[in-house]
Amino acid sequence: MTTLGGVGAVTTPQLVDVVDTISGVRSYSSGGSRTLSSCYAERWGLRIEHPTPEDPFSDSEVTWLMPELGLRLTTYRPRSRHARSSPSVLSAVRVERDHRHWQTTDLLLGLAVPGGTTARIVRSEDFAAAVAGRVLRPGDADQALRTVHRTLEELSNVNHNLTSWLTWQGIYDAWPPL
Repeated sequence: MTTLGGVGAVTTPQLVDVVDTISGVRSYSSGGSRTLSSCYAERWGLRIEHPTPEDPFSDSEVTWLMPELGLRLTTYRPRSRHARSSPSVLSAVRVERDHRHWQTTDLLLGLAVPGGTTARIVRSEDFAAAVAGRVLRPGDADQALRTVHRTLEELSNVNHNLTSWLTWQGIYDAWPPL
């Protein structure tokens, strides 16, 4: 626990996950893992999906890792086709990869892109606590801020339309995937 101006701020170790593209398993720094229902390398990054049986509202998590942009794009497929979909989230990440493994370090700052309305910055409290507690290195904190603000500006240039932004980035695949 770190104290910031007399107020306690809980900090946690950096969140790191590793996708093994050969075995189709996503492992988390918490020790848990998920078997992927799909895992495809794309020219722009990695596309994965896995079930979320413990979540009463979502059936699966869809994630795209876009290392050149320093971003992870995530959405959850609702269990009911009548349910309101949750916003897509663009998270600042550091991605390291080789022929088999994609390691992602969460930089604890992102954007919720609900569709039809303005994107908003999310997880700023986690980010501030991680910076204050020296969980995030200064270079990672700077990268997170630059990535999120650049992406927010780019999204605003296309009226916060995620599909248009992806197209502008040269990613022509449908989001959210069918």
